[in-house]
Amino acid sequence: MSLKGSKTTASPLKWEEAQSLVLKLERDKKVTFALLIATGIYTGLRIGDILNLTWDNLTSDVIELTEQKTGKYRKITVSPSLNEIATRNRGMKTGLIFTGQKSKNALTVQYVNVALDQIAKKYGVKGNFSTHSLRKTFGRHVWEINGESDKSLVILSEILNHQSIATTKIYLGIRDKEIQDVYKTL
Repeated sequence: MSLKGSKTTASPLKWEEAQSLVLKLERDKKVTFALLIATGIYTGLRIGDILNLTWDNLTSDVIELTEQKTGKYRKITVSPSLNEIATRNRGMKTGLIFTGQKSKNALTVQYVNVALDQIAKKYGVKGNFSTHSLRKTFGRHVWEINGESDKSLVILSEILNHQSIATTKIYLGIRDKEIQDVYKTL
């Protein structure tokens, strides 16, 4: 978690790169992390909320929860793509999804970040890849598929529970991207 007012350093993935990473992890039988990454990029949830999800959450049509950080109620329609990944990997499993191999306790954020660092090295993921990268990947993708519009920023600000659109723009690194794009056109 970053300090209030500080800029987060997690890098978002390009959408195609994130989807490819999920498929590679599934192929290599690293189902827990394939599903964790898919859940993050398709829901935009913070890692603390992701780690408390159950199999029933992802194989249903809607996830309903109260966010740990904000205490706000969220209702998220489960993407057909995420539902398919979860259904494909569920088998007869019940209860929490993201648990240790030997225990039924939820994974910790610290453990997940260490594992994501190892995954980044093994699969050639560039940038500062962490649990927060998943949420940022979601945000950037939503913004881009909606034509990088102001309307999408308003919606994202609501989804991400930011206090303002300005916060969402900073969070997604939009101003930085726009400045870099100016130089690319010269």
